[in-house]
Amino acid sequence: MYKSKLSLIFSITALLYAGCASRKGNSSDSEKGLKDYYRSYFPVGVAVGPKDLSGETASFIKTHFNSLTPENAMKMGVIHPSEKYYAWRDADSIVSFAQRNGLRVRGHNLCWHEQTAAWMFKDAEGKTVSKELLLQRLKEHIFSVVKRYEGKIYVWDVVNEAIDDDSTKFLRNSPWYQICGEDFIVKAFEYAHEADPKAKLFYNDYNTERPEKMERVFRLMKKLVDAKVPVHGVGLQAHWSIYEPSESELRNTISKFSSLGLEVQITELDMSVYPWEKERREKRPGESDVLTPELEQKQVEQYSKVFRIFRENWDKITSVTFWNISDQYTWLDTYPVPGRKNYPLLFDTNLKPKKAFWEVVNFKKK
Repeated sequence: MYKSKLSLIFSITALLYAGCASRKGNSSDSEKGLKDYYRSYFPVGVAVGPKDLSGETASFIKTHFNSLTPENAMKMGVIHPSEKYYAWRDADSIVSFAQRNGLRVRGHNLCWHEQTAAWMFKDAEGKTVSKELLLQRLKEHIFSVVKRYEGKIYVWDVVNEAIDDDSTKFLRNSPWYQICGEDFIVKAFEYAHEADPKAKLFYNDYNTERPEKMERVFRLMKKLVDAKVPVHGVGLQAHWSIYEPSESELRNTISKFSSLGLEVQITELDMSVYPWEKERREKRPGESDVLTPELEQKQVEQYSKVFRIFRENWDKITSVTFWNISDQYTWLDTYPVPGRKNYPLLFDTNLKPKKAFWEVVNFKKK
C-alpha cells in the first residue's frame, strides 16, 4: 500500500515537472529574437537614431538585433556640418549603446553625393575647390571619423551610390565626380583603410538587383579589385518592394559580386507595399495607404523568398540589416510620397511581429 502511494506521488510529481518544463520551453521560444533564429547564418542588424536607445524600443532592439547602423548620425553633412566642427554626440551615443550591449556597428557612410555640407566643395572665396583641396578635405574627414571609432566599428560603407540612375551612363555626375573624376572613389577606400586597417570596407548602392544597374556596379567593383584597392564587399541596400526583385535577379546579383571574392551584405532592407518610385510626388486623390490582406500576403511571400535565398547563400552573405525598426516609424512614410503610410518591416506599429516575421523565422535550420 505504501509503495503504491509513493509510486503515485512520484508519477504526479513527474507529470507536474514535465508540464513546467514544457511551459518553460515555450516561454523560451517566445523570448527568442530575430537574431537568435539566424545566429548560425549571419548577424541581423537595424538602422537607428539616438531616440531609439531608451525605454521600450531599446529593450526591443536588444531582443531582436545584434548589429546597429546609425541611420543618419554618421553621414557627412550631419557629423561634419562645418569645416572646423564635428557633431559627435548622436554618433557617440549609438556606438556607446552598442558597446554596452555587445552589439556590432556598421558605419554609414563616409562619402556620398547627398547629405554633404556645401562648404566641402567651396573654397574661402566661395569658388569650387580644386581636386587637391577636395581630396585633402575628404582625407581629413575620413581620418577624423574612422579614427574616433577605430576598433568599435567593424565595417564601413565607404562610398555610397556612385553609380548613375541613367542606364546609359556609368558614374553619377556628383560634385565629387565633377571635381575629382573617378579618383575620389579609390582615394576614399585608401584613406579609410589607412585610418583603420582592420575594418571591412564596402561600396553601397540601391537597385543592385536590376540587371543593367548590377552590371555597372559590377564593372566598378571589378576595376577596384583589379587595381588592388582595399575594398572587401558590396552592400545591397535592398530598398525593395513586394513586386521586386525576382528570385533570379537576386541570386544572380549575389553570385556576380561573390565571384570577385567580395562579401555581400544586405545593408538597408525594407519591403515597400507599393511599387518602387524615386521621384518625389504628392499623394494622389483617392490613393489608399491601407495595408490590405492582399498586400500583406504579397509581402509575406516576398520576405519568405528573399530570406530563403539569404539562408541558401549564408557563405556569401555576412550581414542583413533592416532600415528602421518597425512600421511605427519608417523613412518610407515620407519618401517618395509625403503623408502616405507604408508598412515595409517585420514588426507592426505596436512593435508586434507581423505575419511576414513568422514566415521568416519558421524554417528548417541548416
